[in-house]
Amino acid sequence: MSPLNPSDLDPRTALVVFSGGQDSTVCLAWALSRYRHVETIGFDYGQRHRVELYCRNRVRSELTTHFPGWASRLGMDHLLDLRLLGQLSDTALTETRAIEMQANGLPNTFVPGRNLLFLNFAAALAYRRGASVLVGGMCETDFSGYPDCRDNTLKAMQVAISLGLDTPMVIETPLMWLTKAQTWALADQLGGEALNALIAEHTHTCYLGERQQRHPWGYGCGRCPACELRAQGHTEWLNRATPAD
Repeated sequence: MSPLNPSDLDPRTALVVFSGGQDSTVCLAWALSRYRHVETIGFDYGQRHRVELYCRNRVRSELTTHFPGWASRLGMDHLLDLRLLGQLSDTALTETRAIEMQANGLPNTFVPGRNLLFLNFAAALAYRRGASVLVGGMCETDFSGYPDCRDNTLKAMQVAISLGLDTPMVIETPLMWLTKAQTWALADQLGGEALNALIAEHTHTCYLGERQQRHPWGYGCGRCPACELRAQGHTEWLNRATPAD
């Protein structure tokens, strides 16, 4: 839960890369529990599951309603048009095509350069907004093989961005070494049952943009890699959280 004493908060401003999905919502809650002022940034890149863009505002609204201690620290939201990325990419996240593995061993949901571009644009905005911390949900533990989610990639980006802006810019990745089950557990630590209920009801992860079918872990097709990972993590977390008889 968020600190009760404002003096315990980090005085820096944090900018959270916020898609409206489970991971970025947990990262937003994590940032709100630590920093005195937090803003969010999202990207419209022609994603197939663009319903996530509509979930973003609802998640922010629900967070401020259910967690008034965080509401005073949640600042502006910024949505940038990066549809050029969709024009450059030929992937299952930007085109209507079957999700499958490619010859190079990466899933065809990998959008080359996506996180690299996201962080560069986020850093440019952070510089203008006086923020010095970028927070992202990149994860090397449950990461589908995406090379731009790896810890070394993010450390290199932090160095390059800080040098390029001639000012320190920290990239925080609180989920980097967590499984999806541990991500559910972290949400429980940050906001209890209310936060995980909010995540299940209002966030979006499904690559196909399906929001008709409701599962215990949230809405989705239940078959794509994102749904399978989220569902498996939810089951593992529940099994660990429920004491044995």
